[in-house]
Amino acid sequence: MDESAPVAAERGVDPRTTLRELYDRQRAAFLAAPFPDVRERRRKLRALSAALTARQGRIADAVSADFGNRARPETLLAEVLGVRQASAHAARHLRDWMRPERRSVTWIYGPGANRVEYAPLGVVGVVAPWNYPVLLTLGPLVDVLAAGNRCLIKPSELTPHTSSALAELITDAFGPEEVSVAEGDERVARAFCELPFDHLLFTGSTRVGREVMRAAAEHLVPITLELGGKSPVIVGSDYPVVAAGRSTAVGKFFNAGQTCTAPDYALVTGSRAQDFANAVMCEALAMYPALGANPDYTTIVSDHHYERLEALVAEAERGGARVLRHPERPPRALRCFPPTVVLEPALESPLMREEVFGPILPVLSVAAIDDAIAFVNARARPLALYVFTHDSACERRILERTRSGGGMRNGTMVQVAQTDLPFGGVGASGMGAYHGRDGFLEFSHRRAVHTPRLLSGFELLRAPYGKTMRMALRALVGYRPG
Repeated sequence: MDESAPVAAERGVDPRTTLRELYDRQRAAFLAAPFPDVRERRRKLRALSAALTARQGRIADAVSADFGNRARPETLLAEVLGVRQASAHAARHLRDWMRPERRSVTWIYGPGANRVEYAPLGVVGVVAPWNYPVLLTLGPLVDVLAAGNRCLIKPSELTPHTSSALAELITDAFGPEEVSVAEGDERVARAFCELPFDHLLFTGSTRVGREVMRAAAEHLVPITLELGGKSPVIVGSDYPVVAAGRSTAVGKFFNAGQTCTAPDYALVTGSRAQDFANAVMCEALAMYPALGANPDYTTIVSDHHYERLEALVAEAERGGARVLRHPERPPRALRCFPPTVVLEPALESPLMREEVFGPILPVLSVAAIDDAIAFVNARARPLALYVFTHDSACERRILERTRSGGGMRNGTMVQVAQTDLPFGGVGASGMGAYHGRDGFLEFSHRRAVHTPRLLSGFELLRAPYGKTMRMALRALVGYRPG
C-alpha cells in the first residue's frame, strides 16, 4: 500500500501536516488537468466498480467484523450493488450531463448566445459514517469522479476493518493525486474538515454536522450535509395495518435499524395502533425466528450504541409505555439487540426526542391524517417520510403540507436505491443532495457564459449618456426626466 495514502493518528505525526500534503498534491494535479474528458471520467468510474467487484467478499467480511455480525446479503445488496449501479448509471449518462446547456438571451443584449457549462470544482472532501461504510463512502465518490474532481476520503473510525479495506481498494485503483483515504480517529477527522476543500460532504449526526459546518465556514467551503433525523411512518385509515406493519418491519429491522432513512416512529390513524404493532412484531419473528445465532440479523456496532438503545427502552417503559419484544434475549456481549416495538411512549421521552438508530419502533395513535401532519410539522424536518394509503388525494395532502428530504408511498427505504432520484435532507436533516445527475450537479460549478454576435447591445448604451440613453430608459423602464 502507498504509505502516502492513509493518515494514522497513532504515528505521532500531526495529521494536519500529512493531510495538507495530500490536499496540495491533489490541488496541483487538478490545476494541471482541470477538465478531464468523458473518457477519463468513465475510466475512473469503471476502475472503481471493478476494484469493488474484485474485493466484494473481503469487504463484506470486513464490515461484518466491524459490526460483530453484519448480514452478508445486506452489505452486498445495499452497499456493493448500490455503488456498482451508481457507477454504471453515471458512466452511461455522463456525456449528456457534461454537455453545455443552451439558455435564452435577454433581448436587449442580443443578438448573442447563452450557455451553462458544468466545470469540475477541484478537490472534494468526503466524511463517511459507520452505518453503511461502503455505500456512503464510495457512493459519493462516484458523483465526485463523474463531475471531474479529485477526492480525499475520511472513513469512520468505528469501522476500522472496512476503512482499511477501502484504503487498499482506493490505492490499487487510483493514484494518490486522484483519490486518497485518510484513516484515523477524531483528531484526523477534525483536521480533515479544516482543509480548504472546493466542496465538503459530511454524512452523520446533526450534532457533528454543526461542528463540520463551523469548520468549513473558516474557508467558505460549500458543504453537503446528510444528517438523518426522526423519519415518520403515517398509516392512513384506508390501508390494511398488517400490510403496513410488514413493510415497516422490513425497513426498520434492515441493518438492525442502523439506517438514516429507517422508519423512526409510526403514526397510526384511528384505533389500530395495537394491531399495527402486533403486525410489526409478527413480521420481525417471521424474518428473524432466532437472533443470537442468526447470520441474517445484524448486530449493533458498539457497546456504547447498545447501551444507549437499552436506556431508551427502559426509560420509555418506566414512563408507562407498553413494550413488545422479540422473545429471545441473546447475551449482551453479542450486541444483538432484539426487534422491539414501543406503544404510546411519552412524547417528552428520549425515545421520541432522539433519533433511534436501532431496532426499536415507537408507535403512536392519532385521530386522523391532519393530526399526523400536525405531529410531523411540530418537529424537525426528517430525512424521509413514509405514507401508507391507497388514496392519492390523501398522499397529496400529506406531501404538500409536510417537508422531508425524500419519501415513499406504501413502502420504506427504496427511494434511496433509485439512482436517478436525488438523496438529501432538508432543514435539520441536511442540505444539498446527490445521486445520479443531481450528484453530478452538486459537485460541479455551473458557469454562465454569454457570447455576443456582431455587437453587444450593451455597448450601444455606453457613456457619455445622452439622447440614446434617454430613449432607452423611456422604452425599458418608462423613465421620463422632469
